[in-house]
Amino acid sequence: MKFFTFWDIAVRSLYANKLRSALTMLGIIIGISSVIAMLSLGEGFQEGITASISDLGSDSLYIQPSNPDAPGGMMSQALATPSLTLDDAEALKSIVGVAMVVAYNENFVDLAVGDTSKTVIIDGSTVGWMETLGYEIEYGQFYTERNVSRRDMVIVLGSEVARDLYGLEPDAVGQELKIRGKTFTVIGVLATKGGTMMGFSMDGIAIIPITTFQTKLFAQRTPQGEDAVQAIAVLMATPEDKGFITADIEDILRRRHRIEVDENDDFGIVTAEQILGMVNTVTGAMTAFLALIAGISLLVAGIGIMNIMLVTVTERTREIGIRKAIGAKRREILQQFLLEAGMLSLSGGVVGIVLGSATAWAVTLFDLGIPIEVTFSPAIIILAAGVSFFIGIVSGIYPAMRAARLNPIDALRYG
Repeated sequence: MKFFTFWDIAVRSLYANKLRSALTMLGIIIGISSVIAMLSLGEGFQEGITASISDLGSDSLYIQPSNPDAPGGMMSQALATPSLTLDDAEALKSIVGVAMVVAYNENFVDLAVGDTSKTVIIDGSTVGWMETLGYEIEYGQFYTERNVSRRDMVIVLGSEVARDLYGLEPDAVGQELKIRGKTFTVIGVLATKGGTMMGFSMDGIAIIPITTFQTKLFAQRTPQGEDAVQAIAVLMATPEDKGFITADIEDILRRRHRIEVDENDDFGIVTAEQILGMVNTVTGAMTAFLALIAGISLLVAGIGIMNIMLVTVTERTREIGIRKAIGAKRREILQQFLLEAGMLSLSGGVVGIVLGSATAWAVTLFDLGIPIEVTFSPAIIILAAGVSFFIGIVSGIYPAMRAARLNPIDALRYG
């Protein structure tokens, strides 16, 4: 029963000073709303990337050039000299347990149809590209080995690209478009896949034969003068033999690249799990950093609550003296002011949760160049509410103790 009495007194006290209470809550509102928005957007972005990378499957290995003199990690790939070729990919097909080997190159291009153009990611690949990345043909057909060997000017479009350029996906098949002034014929449209990869739509792509890519669009050569490929994907028939298959890949490529025993590899082998781990580490660190910055305002808000509660204790010194004179215990005075501080902070936290959720949702409505989704986790909301109440309690401890220790005779004389 005493709790409800304390609650009623706290509500009356906060309502009697509406403007001051609102201004005090402002810091909590800003801090909590920032944390909710950052964590919700960060978690949504991370889940989207996780789903996209998971689509690559645990039965695939990815080989990329690597700088043998670099310290390792992503930097060794970013600074690598082209070292892989179509012949390397062909040699890996002989490994026991390998179902398919796909070489591919990638770049950005503008696809032009009359006065309409669209910037997309274009892949130059061998014929197993769809199976490796989990795509299917919806209209038309995918290119064949013959198209690859003849370097044909044919192209397969993602569903989003086909819609943007031709309105209806089936209408794209048989049409022509230009890439860097060269004419390509659309022979197929991929089925809608959905999702994003590294912030780019999985349906906003185009694919051409890798030999056409190398000779007609983006020529790139190894130090030995061969046409280079940016990566090789290996689809394993027996994923449980990943260790043996990886060792065979390393052995074949080291022999083909004439790498001595004491020399580092000029290529790197990664799995979808490793890619996912690196991405999660980066996105997790960024989200935590942004949330930490937002949390600074919570510290400032806590100081503000403490300051206001000290003012409140001073203003209500006579009231405290009267309550003690009629029998109120020190513990009850302490509980009263702690409850007021907690309510003040929790009220700001609730408003901050609503405002932060609305802000996160509103961000998804704007075209920022990358698809962003928002994930509202109950755990985040409960944690935010708990943190806001905790901040109020902690900030109110000193003012509440000061109020509880007041001498009733001195308090009655105040004012």
